[in-house]
Amino acid sequence: MTAYGLLVSPSHNRVYAQAAAGLVKAELTVFGERALGGRVRDIEETAIGGVPYVTFSADELTDQDVRLLSNLSSLYALFQIEGGLLRPVALQPLDLFGSDLLTIQKYSGKTNEYFTKLLLNVTAMATDSPMDLVAGRPRVLDPMCGRGTTLNQAMMYGLDAAGIDIDGKDFDAYAAFIKTWLKNNRVKHQAEVTNIRREKAVLGRRLHVTLGASKERYKSGETMEITVVNADSLNAGKFFRPGSFDLIVTDAPYGVQHGSRPRGAQRQQGRRGKPQDKPQLSRSPVELLTAAVPEWARLLRSGGAIGISWNTYVGRREELADVLASSGLDVQDSDAYRGFRHRVDQAITRDLITARKP
Repeated sequence: MTAYGLLVSPSHNRVYAQAAAGLVKAELTVFGERALGGRVRDIEETAIGGVPYVTFSADELTDQDVRLLSNLSSLYALFQIEGGLLRPVALQPLDLFGSDLLTIQKYSGKTNEYFTKLLLNVTAMATDSPMDLVAGRPRVLDPMCGRGTTLNQAMMYGLDAAGIDIDGKDFDAYAAFIKTWLKNNRVKHQAEVTNIRREKAVLGRRLHVTLGASKERYKSGETMEITVVNADSLNAGKFFRPGSFDLIVTDAPYGVQHGSRPRGAQRQQGRRGKPQDKPQLSRSPVELLTAAVPEWARLLRSGGAIGISWNTYVGRREELADVLASSGLDVQDSDAYRGFRHRVDQAITRDLITARKP
């Protein structure tokens, strides 16, 4: 057995930094259970030279193992530990673009980009082909994508991704950001926003981006696609074909910065029977997910997986598990998947849950 040390990235905000070592420990446990055949053992949080590491032992890692582990969300560097000395292991991350793709956007309510990466990784591990994260090309959907943090992470990995969001301002903000970022970074691409029409009615708007990681790849047709629909996520089946995604990953409304409603943009009746200017929002995401998950599950291929993060103050794990199970999904509930609960602020304690489609 060989001992390894994973140096936890220092590039966190203060609160997330406090949870980072525990989260990457849980993430590594899931990687070991689902993709590495249980060969990763003795996973511990350890201080080396006063710096936080996650240490573990394993039979000597293969090149494919290193390719997978290089994408752990809070990994800064990986070392073999030999006689108390650290020997660097060359990393092989999937990243195709600079980190500013994930970090440059700043706005209230943005999901931490490290956690977004963790959620995508852990959801990928729940599929029937977890190594496809590095050896394949899974297609990703975020059905409540906001301003596109999940889409940008998928793009960083070189994956095709799609998103849906009902908020027109978020749609416009993401469209403006991604077009500007691609132009400023001289990434060869095509991008357009069009109306989605059915029988002369406008159902929503669509942003469609085709891009290449390099000019050579773009010219050869080796491209990736990002599609965002500005519409109600409850109508996702109107915009995407059944079984067209390998991963569905989303951050549910926390009931603090964002509320949720099961009927999307439909306006509620006021006391005198007149439409109110603002729909009534629920602090709990459970009602929304109860209505939405069956629609999302139809878009998931057999063997694919869904991952949802949420605020535990406004929804219990058992409630979300019931919602997923009632749509025919197999909830992943081993000890490895129960290590992700962590504090975000005084009003939010976040957790995640994943489920696979048989």
